Formats: sequence, C-alpha cells, structure tokens
Amino acid sequence: MRSGQRVAVFGAYGHTGRFVVAELVERGFVPVLSGRDADRLKALAYETGLDARPAMVEDPDSLDGALAGTAAVINCAGPFASTTAPVIEAALRAGIPYLDVAAELEANIDTFAHFADRARDAGAVIVPAMAFFGGLGDLLATAAMGDWTEADEAHIAYALSSWHPTAGTRLSGAVSRERRGERRMRYTGGGWEYRTDAPPALDWRFPEPIGPRAVIGEFTMADVVTVPSHLSVPDVTTYMTVEAVRDIGAPNTPTPVAADESGRSDQTFLVDAVVRLGGTERRAVARGQDIYAVTAPLVVEALARVLTGRTRTVGVAAAGEIFDATDFLRALFPHITLELLQ
Repeated sequence: MRSGQRVAVFGAYGHTGRFVVAELVERGFVPVLSGRDADRLKALAYETGLDARPAMVEDPDSLDGALAGTAAVINCAGPFASTTAPVIEAALRAGIPYLDVAAELEANIDTFAHFADRARDAGAVIVPAMAFFGGLGDLLATAAMGDWTEADEAHIAYALSSWHPTAGTRLSGAVSRERRGERRMRYTGGGWEYRTDAPPALDWRFPEPIGPRAVIGEFTMADVVTVPSHLSVPDVTTYMTVEAVRDIGAPNTPTPVAADESGRSDQTFLVDAVVRLGGTERRAVARGQDIYAVTAPLVVEALARVLTGRTRTVGVAAAGEIFDATDFLRALFPHITLELLQ
C-alpha cells in the first residue's frame, strides 16, 4: 500500500469521526476532512493541518468535490438515513470504495436493498456498518462459524460497563424510532418481524470475569442486518446488559468523557458471539475499551484491506463476508483481544 493515500472522511468533526481521522493519520493515510458544518470543519482543519472540504448531501457537486482525488471515503456522519445514499452515490460516481460506521438498522437495510445490484455490476466495494455495532459482531459470528456452512441460530450479547451516548447516537436513535414508530424489529425464520410487545428480560452467562448478567433480549442492533446478509442463519438475536440499556434510555446520561490521551473513555466492553447447530455450540469473544474509539481501528483496518485487495467479494458486503474474519480480528490487537471457543 502506498503511503500518503488520501481518504475522504465525511463527518470528520464528529465524536467517532475524530477517532477515525486520528487512526488514518497513525496508519499513514492523509484524511480529507468533509462534512456539512463548515465552521466545525474549519476548526478541525486548523487543529490538524489537514485539508477541509465542506459538502452537503443535498448538493451532489459539493460531494463530488469532497471526494475528488481520494482513494476511498469513510462516512461517519449520522443520521445515516440522510447521508448514506448520497455519499454512496458520490463514491460510485468517483469510482472509489465506500465504508461507513452506521448503526441504524434501517439505513443498513436500505444500503443492501438499494445498492447491491449496482455495486456488484460496477465491481464497486461498499462496506456498511464497519463499526462496533454491525462490523465487530458480524466478524465474531463469522469467526465462530469456522468451517460450518450454516447454523440454526446466532446470538450476540454485549456487556458494556456503561453507555454514555454521543449526540449523534441520540439523533440516529430518534430517526430510527420515527421510521418504525412504536414497533421493534427482530430477525427470525429468515426474515424481519415487527413487534409491539416489550423485549424479553433474561440472564446471559458471559465469560469470566463478568459471568451471569441481566440483559435485554432482542435488543436489535446492526449485527442483525449484517450477519444474515451472508451467513445461512435463520435466527439472529442480539442482547444488551440492563445497565447499558438504562444509560442509553435516560435523557440525562452524559456524553463520553476522555480518560486518556487518545480521547478514549473508561468504558469497557465484552462481546460474546455464539452460534448453534443442532446440539453443538461455538463461541467467539472480544474485549476492549470504548465502543466509539474502537470503531476507528475497525473501519481503518477494513479500508487498508480494501485498498490492498485483501477482499473476497465486491458489491455491498458485510465485514465477515468480504474479509477473512479471524485474521481481521487478530489484526486488531491490542485494540481488541479475541478468544475463539470451538
């Protein structure tokens, strides 16, 4: 890979976007800062010494200008229901790969539905949800599958020490709730089901030292879009520890606070992915710190692999489909530690 490749980052000044910009610089790329807020872009450009190119999703010409001369684009700007399609269109016009960190279910479903055929026919690469939610769980489930070609069910359980949401997380959640109303979504029997009852409360036995914890079942995250997009698993369920659900649901929960020089918060996570076939169970476990900060090495590692041809397919593809899942996860050390139990 050539040093100094230019990579557009749309939403560069956001909480996650800043982590992505820093990771790109650390990996030898040259970020091109972009987004809708010209003043925030100008401030970030002054701080980093990087080129800033304001762009509006309603203005294709401005997006084309933002992507001109770049090798790829990473979309970090939510709500992704508004930004995903216009930035993908710009990437297709520019003939460059597109990656995003979208956690919104509907935005990810739309990306697979609306761009799969066009991207495949064009030989383009579009990697949605290449983030903590969506990408990491998908990689873990794929790694846990190993040599299995199908499974009866997949379960991905999240143990977060806390969940202090960013303003972007709150806004994206509000957009998703507006789209689906009072309904919640679950993936069962090979398709989506909309429900109006409360999700189940139960216990999940996480690996030690966490052990059994109360969780909310059917707390549907982006992994429930990515996993069945390429794995033959008819039932996919995600779970979240009760404390994290309370944090994200409370209107007065503060935003993340930096606990070290990198800007990471002191939040820790464990992600437990379990796949089952008949009476056999396989498991992959990831541990790390700060779900927003860890998205940066996830998406930048994906970018590096796309740009060096270490991919398995073209078109719209989830992380576990386009990359060697186990190799990818091991490459994330020390940001993420991996344990495979098969």
